[in-house]
Amino acid sequence: MASERRVYSAEFKQQIVDLYKNGKSKTEIIAEYKLNPNTLDRWISAARITREPQNAADDIDDEISLIDLFAVLLHYKWLIIGITAAAMIASVIFAIVSIKLPAEKSPLPNVFTPSAKMLIQESSSSGGGLSSMLSSSGLSSLAGLAGVNMGGGSSNASLAAYLVQSNMLLDAITDKFSLIEKYKIEKSVKASSRKILLQKLKAETDKDSGVFSISFTDTDGVFAQQVINFVLDWLQMKFDELGLDSNKIQKENLERNIESSYNEILKIQKEMEDLGASVGRGNVWNMPSITVSTSKLQLELEAQKAVYTQLKTQYELLKVQMQSETPIFQILERPENPDMKSGPSRGKLCIIVTFAAGFFSVFLAFALNAWQNIKNDPEAMEKLHLK
Repeated sequence: MASERRVYSAEFKQQIVDLYKNGKSKTEIIAEYKLNPNTLDRWISAARITREPQNAADDIDDEISLIDLFAVLLHYKWLIIGITAAAMIASVIFAIVSIKLPAEKSPLPNVFTPSAKMLIQESSSSGGGLSSMLSSSGLSSLAGLAGVNMGGGSSNASLAAYLVQSNMLLDAITDKFSLIEKYKIEKSVKASSRKILLQKLKAETDKDSGVFSISFTDTDGVFAQQVINFVLDWLQMKFDELGLDSNKIQKENLERNIESSYNEILKIQKEMEDLGASVGRGNVWNMPSITVSTSKLQLELEAQKAVYTQLKTQYELLKVQMQSETPIFQILERPENPDMKSGPSRGKLCIIVTFAAGFFSVFLAFALNAWQNIKNDPEAMEKLHLK
């Protein structure tokens, strides 16, 4: 049967306040008259009592007692232990289930992050440099976005970082690997696919070594590896299109010219053979014309051989020069199929959840204790209109 709430007269309240005013501690008053601490504090505040504590014991009485706090925790110990233990067990079960389920069904699947390393040098040739190459390619606005100063001091690494985040590359990856179907994108397919790739594809430059790295995070390590390889080839192709490596361009031009000169030599030799064959068939009346044609072809052959020799010499010298220089775009390390996940850290998640539940349960214990004190205080209940 519930006990009736105590009602205090004004005389009794004044008596209690006078006791406190005359030096009696709160602890003694509460123990002797079986009062609620909140009720006593409210009576004292209403009487506007101000006095200096007479000794250290009074100072302690005016502060929240650590023993009282500990008593609250001890009273609700099973609530605190239960909530904390339940949260810990639930987080562990969640972690185990997320491991056992397939990646496409798991609420927290393993992800893998293969990466590639590159060394991107600055152009040292006098053929206009990065700025002139970008301007001639109609990509001066791209240079500004990439942080490239068109007046000088160009940065190929900054250009590479921009290209990795560019819509050109993102759309190329989407088309190559059919990401719209893979990620089941239904609305705003182009914008959504770009947003997903920007979250997964990262590029950064190490300030100490200057090494440029690209990484891609996905639940499928093999797929992530394929994406990085595609990005590497695309970047190399784009650097070639922009003409940033003058030695490489010169080498390709020499190779084309050498092949053209060699084919011309073969053509002239074939024409000379045809003329010789016509003489052998008895075309004596055309001998003057054949002789002139043969002499002309002989001169052209010698000229083409001289051109071929000169081009071949330049080509070999350029190869020696290129071997002594570092190319602008150099792949140091291609991505591997990772055999270890890069995330998530389920152990850390379990620890965080357990500690959060512990703090919540302590807060809940104090909240319940405060509510119990309010329920035991008639005046507080009356103010809250709960009586």
